[in-house]
Amino acid sequence: MMKKMSMSTSKTSLVLFLCQIISALDVPLDSKLLEELSQPPTITQQSPKDYIVDPRENIVIQCEAKGKPPPSFSWTRNGTHFDIDKDAQVTMKPNSGTLVINIMNGGKAEAYEGVYQCTARNERGAAVSNNIVIRPSRSPLWTKEKLEPNHVREGDSLVLHCRPPVGLPPPIIFWMDNAFQRLPQSERVSQGLNGDLYFSNVQPEDTREDYICYARFNHTQTIQQKQPISVKVFSTKPVTERQPVLLTPTGSTSTKVELRGNVLLLECIAAGLPTPVIRWIKEGGELPANRTFFENFKKTLKIIDVSEADSGNYKCIARNALGSVHHVISVTVKAAPYWITAPRNLVLSPGEDGTLICRANGSPKPSISWLANGVPIAIAPEDPSRKVDGDTIIFSHVQERSSAVYQCNASNEYGYLLANAFVNVLAEPPRILTPANKLYQVIADSPALLDCAYFGSPKPEIEWFKGVKGSILRGNEYVFHDNGTLEIPVAQKSNAGTYTCVARNELGKIQNEVQLEIKDPTMIIKQPEYKVIQRYGQVSFECIIKHDSTLLPTVTWLKDNDELPDDERFLVGKDNLTIMNVTDKDDGTYTCIVNTTLDSVSASAVLTVVAAPPTPAIIYARPNPPFDLELTGQLERSIDLSWIPGDENNSPITSFVVEFEDALHEPGVWRYQTEVPGTQTMAQLKLSPYVNYSFRVIAVNRIGRSQPSEPSEQYLTKSASPDENPANVQGIGSEPDNLVITWEPLKGFQSNGPGLQYKVSWRQKDVDDEWTSVIVANVSKYIVSGTPTFVPYEVKVQALNDLGYAPEPSEVIGHSGEDLPMVAPGNVQVHVINSTLAKVHWDPVPLKSVRGHLQGYKVYYWKVQSLSRRSRRHIEKKILTFRGNKTFGMLPGLEPYSSYKLNVRVVNGKGEGPASPDKIFKTPEGVPSSPSFLKITNPTLDSLTLEWGSPTHPNGVLTSYTLKFQPINNTHELGPLVEIRIPANESSLILKNLNYSTRYKFYFNAQTSVGSGSQITEEAVTIMDEAGILHPAVDAGKVQPLYPRIRNVTTAAAETYANISWEYEGPDHANFYVEYGVAGSKEDWKKEIVNGSRSFFVLKGLTPGTAYKVRVGAEGLSGFRSSEDVFETGPAMASRQVDIATQGWFIGLMCAVALLILILLIVCFIRRNKGGKYPVKEKEDAHADPEIQPMKEDDGTFGEYSDAEDHKPLKKGSRTPSDRTVKKEDSDDSLVDYGEGVNGQFNEDGSFIGQYSGKKEKEPAEGNESSEAPSPVNAMNSFV
Repeated sequence: MMKKMSMSTSKTSLVLFLCQIISALDVPLDSKLLEELSQPPTITQQSPKDYIVDPRENIVIQCEAKGKPPPSFSWTRNGTHFDIDKDAQVTMKPNSGTLVINIMNGGKAEAYEGVYQCTARNERGAAVSNNIVIRPSRSPLWTKEKLEPNHVREGDSLVLHCRPPVGLPPPIIFWMDNAFQRLPQSERVSQGLNGDLYFSNVQPEDTREDYICYARFNHTQTIQQKQPISVKVFSTKPVTERQPVLLTPTGSTSTKVELRGNVLLLECIAAGLPTPVIRWIKEGGELPANRTFFENFKKTLKIIDVSEADSGNYKCIARNALGSVHHVISVTVKAAPYWITAPRNLVLSPGEDGTLICRANGSPKPSISWLANGVPIAIAPEDPSRKVDGDTIIFSHVQERSSAVYQCNASNEYGYLLANAFVNVLAEPPRILTPANKLYQVIADSPALLDCAYFGSPKPEIEWFKGVKGSILRGNEYVFHDNGTLEIPVAQKSNAGTYTCVARNELGKIQNEVQLEIKDPTMIIKQPEYKVIQRYGQVSFECIIKHDSTLLPTVTWLKDNDELPDDERFLVGKDNLTIMNVTDKDDGTYTCIVNTTLDSVSASAVLTVVAAPPTPAIIYARPNPPFDLELTGQLERSIDLSWIPGDENNSPITSFVVEFEDALHEPGVWRYQTEVPGTQTMAQLKLSPYVNYSFRVIAVNRIGRSQPSEPSEQYLTKSASPDENPANVQGIGSEPDNLVITWEPLKGFQSNGPGLQYKVSWRQKDVDDEWTSVIVANVSKYIVSGTPTFVPYEVKVQALNDLGYAPEPSEVIGHSGEDLPMVAPGNVQVHVINSTLAKVHWDPVPLKSVRGHLQGYKVYYWKVQSLSRRSRRHIEKKILTFRGNKTFGMLPGLEPYSSYKLNVRVVNGKGEGPASPDKIFKTPEGVPSSPSFLKITNPTLDSLTLEWGSPTHPNGVLTSYTLKFQPINNTHELGPLVEIRIPANESSLILKNLNYSTRYKFYFNAQTSVGSGSQITEEAVTIMDEAGILHPAVDAGKVQPLYPRIRNVTTAAAETYANISWEYEGPDHANFYVEYGVAGSKEDWKKEIVNGSRSFFVLKGLTPGTAYKVRVGAEGLSGFRSSEDVFETGPAMASRQVDIATQGWFIGLMCAVALLILILLIVCFIRRNKGGKYPVKEKEDAHADPEIQPMKEDDGTFGEYSDAEDHKPLKKGSRTPSDRTVKKEDSDDSLVDYGEGVNGQFNEDGSFIGQYSGKKEKEPAEGNESSEAPSPVNAMNSFV
C-alpha cells in the first residue's frame, strides 16, 4: 500500500505559482497572458488531512485546482479508484473536484469513513492532494454506574473520578453543581488534565451532594452529564497535618514524548496539610523564557511551541511546612517532517536546464521519495532530460514533452509532507504587456521609470530608442533594468519625448511607444513665520506657492499634524490662514502642505499665545462641588441622576461632568460617563450590565473644574451577554511558522457578566478555508503554530460570557511570521561620480523571495586600501539604508584615490537577507590636504631655510609643491607676491637674495594631477646685520640676541584643550599672547592674552577631532610672532565616567585597604603596649597635622614602615600643603587642571620641564619629593 503522503497546500492561485520560478524566465502577473499560456494543474484548495465531520450534515470534501487547459478530477478511496457515478449519494461540483456526500437524505456518515485522495489532470501533467482521512464525530452517552457516597475525614485527600466517554474529538471536561454553577477551584481543589477533581485536603465546607462532571463535545454541540457524586466530610479533633504526597503522577519518575511545535503540558498534583505549593525546574537548564506558562495554580507547566531543545528532565517539587516530595518527568521532543526547502514550480524554455529541490527535516530524519504525475518516479514513463539525485531532480536540455507535475513526499513515523511542483516548458514569441502610448509625468530632477513589461520564451532581449527612428539608448545617464524598465536617474526637460521599447527573441519581434513629460517642481516661495499673539487677537500665516502651470495644486493646513479645528474662527484663504479671536487652545504648530498629482511640499510655523495685559476685575474662582445626588427611574440599561449645583463663584457654570465607579470590577477608579450643559441638573445615564455603579458630579466653568461631589448610592445592574468585542485585533507572526493574534481585552465593566472568554477565529485569506476557532480565557493573545511563512490571514475575536456571545465581530487582515529574505539583490553596478561620491544600482529582488514586509536595502561598503600609499588598514565597514523598493543610492564621503568594496542586502521585518557578491570600485584622484608642517630656520641677512612634510592625505600622486611669499612691513601691508614651483620629491629649500631685517609671509601647498590642495602659511624675519647679531651685556658677560625670538612652539592636545609652550629670547618683561584658529579656515585669528611673562598657556573650549593652527606673539614688538604650528585635538570619546563606588573591583580594593589599616592599627597598638619604638609615630608627632601624608605617587601604595632595628631609607612621597590642596598660580591658565593632556611636569615657578609625547605613562618625580612616610589613615582619606 502506498505510503501516507500529503501535499503542502500552497493555497495560492496560479498567479502565485507562476511567480515561484527558479530559472531566468519570469511570467508577469498579467491576467490576459495567464489565460493564454498552457499550465500544468496546481491544487489550490483541499480539505485538511484529518477531517472530522458532523454525522448529521452532508460531507463536503474539497479539491480545487487550476490549469490550462482546465483539469479533470478523479478520486481514490482507501487506495483504490472511487467511482462516484455508482453511488447516488455522491456528487462532484461542476468545474471542480469537490465531492458532496448527501447524508441528510438517507446516507450514513459511518459508511463513508476512509482515506480519500484527489487527482487533477490535464495534458501537461497531474497534481494530487493530501490523503484526506474522513471520520464522523462521536459523542457517546455516559455508561450507567452506581456511585457510592464518599465519606472522608477532614484533612485527608480525595480524588473524584470523571472518566468521560471516549468521543471524537475528545470532549472538554468541567465540574458544576445542580444550579449549573462552576465549582470553585483553588490551590487546594483543582481539576486535573484527565478531568478528575483533586482535593489536596478536604474541609467541612466540601460536603455536598452535587459534584457533577460534564463533558462538552464541541463538534456536535452536545453536553453529556455524569451522575452527581456525594461527598461527606466528618471531623476528628485534632486534625493531623501531613507532609506532601503526589496524587498524580505516581512514582518518582515518568516519561513523556511531545511533537515539535505542539504545546507541552506537564502536571503535578499533591496531597498534604497544609496545602502544598508546587514549583517547577528544568534539570541542567532554564525554563524557556516567553514560552513558559503556569496554569491550574502552578500545578500545570505549559510550554508552547516546543522544539528539540526543550527535551530534558523537568522536576516538580511539592512542599509544605512538614516537608517536600518531587517527581521527575523525562521529556523527549520528536518532530514530524517540516520543510527546509519545498520544491518550487519551474518554468523553462526549450533547451534550458533546471532543478527541483526537496529538503525536509524531522526527528527521526524523514525519508524523501519522488512521484511524477502521481506515479512513483521509478515506474513512471522515462524522460531523458530528467535525472533523480536523492532530494534533487536535475533537468538538462528540456523539451515541451518534459512538462509534468512532480510530487515530493517526506515522511517519518510521526507524519508526512507532500508538495506538488510542476515543470512547464514554454516556447512563446515576445509580447509587450505595457499599454501603447502610455503617458509618464515626472518632476524635473527626479527619477523617471518607463515600463516595458514583456514576456517570451526564450527570454527576449530589450532595447530602448528615443523617438520612433532614434538611435539605441546607451551611456551612464540611463539605467536598464532586467524587467525591461528604462530608468533616467535625474530627468531633465531635455529628456521629454517619445520612447520606443523593442523586444525580440528567436521566435519574433515586437515594439511599443510611451510618452514622457517633465514638469516643474512645486515650491513654497513665502513660508509661514513664527508668530507671538496676545489672547483674543488676530493672526495670519502666509503660504505663497509656485508650481507647474499644467498641475493643479491643493493647499491643506494642519495644526499639530492634525486637521484644523472645526471652528468658524479659522479662515483659510487662497494663500493664507487667518485665526480670529485667538485663544490658548490655538497655541501650536501650523503646517502648510501643497500637493499635486506628482509632488508635495510643506512648511511650518509655531504660534505662541500670551496673556493680554491684566486689568482689574472681579475675583473669579472654580465652582463649588454639586451636592444632594439622587438616583431615580432605575432600569436595566438606564437610570436618572439629579443633583443641586454648588456656588458658581462669579463665573457661570458651563457644564457638568458625570463620572462613575464600578465597585465590582475597579473599586476606587472613577471614569467619565457623560457631560451635560450647565443649565441642566439632571441626566439620564446609559448603563452596562453586571456593573455596581456609583456616580459623582463635577461642575465646570471658565476658571476650571470643581472638586467632585460626594458619591451617590450604589446600583447593581443585571448580567447579560457582551455588547461589544475586543478592539485593536491584530495578526502578526513572531516566527516564520506562526501567527500571533492579539487584542485589547474588554475591561471588567464591559464583560456584562461572569465567565468572560474569547472565541478566536482565523483562516487563510483567498483560499475559501473554513474558519478555525478556539475559545480561550480572559487573555490578550493566542498563537497559531504551523502556518506558512508570511501569508495573509483573516482574523476575528468574539467575546462571550456565561450568558452568551457578543455580536459577530468584524474581520481584520493579518500576516503570519516573516522569515529572512532568501535572495540577494542582483546586477549590482557602481557609477563613480567624483573622487568622494559614487552611485550604486541594483536590481530589486522578487517580492516572493522577501518573505516579509519589504523595508528597504542596505549597502555595506568599506575601504580596501589607498592607491597612493599601497598600505592596508583596519577595515571599517559603513552601512547606508535605503527605505522601500529603491534600486539605487548615493555613497558620500569616500576617500579619493582609494579602492573600495561593497555589497547590497535586502531587509524585511525579520532582518537582512544574503549579501550580493562584493563589488570592487576605485575613486579617482583628488586634491591633496595641506602639507603636514612648514618650518623656517637658519635666518641670515638675505636667506631663510624652509623645511616641510608631505601631506597627511595626498589623495593621489603628488606632482609638485607651490611656494608663494611676500614681504610684510611694520603696518602689515603686503608686498609683491613671488611664486616658486618645487618638485614633489623635495622636502627643503634655501631661499636666497632676500632683504635683511624683513618679515616675510609664506604660502605653501601641494598639487596632484587634479589640482592644488589647501595651503599652510608661516611668517619669518631675516636678521638685521652681521655685526648686530650678538651684543655683549656689560654686567653679565653673556651674549644675547639683539632681536627678540620666539621659537620651539610646542603643543600637546587633548579632547577639548591644548597645552602651548614656547622658548623666548629677547628683552625681559615681554607680554605674550597666543593666536589660534581652525586650520585651513579663512576666519580671523582668535587672540588670548598670557598673564605675566610665563612661557606656557592652556587653550580651552576646543572642538574634539579638529585641526587647529597656533602662533605666539609679543606685545609692543612691532607685531613680532612665532612661526605657525598645527595640532589636532583628540576624537570625542564616550563618557568613561563610572561611579566607581559601585564597581566590584573598587569594593574589593576598599575591603583590602580597610583590612590592612586594621592590621596596622593592631600592630601599632601591640608595639605601643610593649614599649617598642615606632618611627612612623615619631614622624607624625613632628608635624602639626598628621593627615598630610598622601599615598605614594608612583604606584598608589602606602609608604613603608621601619622599626628601630631596621633604618633603611623610606620610599619617597610628594609633599602636599597642610590644607590638603594643590596651590595654583594666580592665573587661570595653570596646568593643574589639565594634567591628562601632556606627559611633562612643571616646577613650582610654573616653568615646563620634561617633554610632550603621546604616551600616558608617568615619569619618575625628581627633586620635589618627601622622605617622610605617609600616614595610612590619611592615605585612605586621599584615596577616597
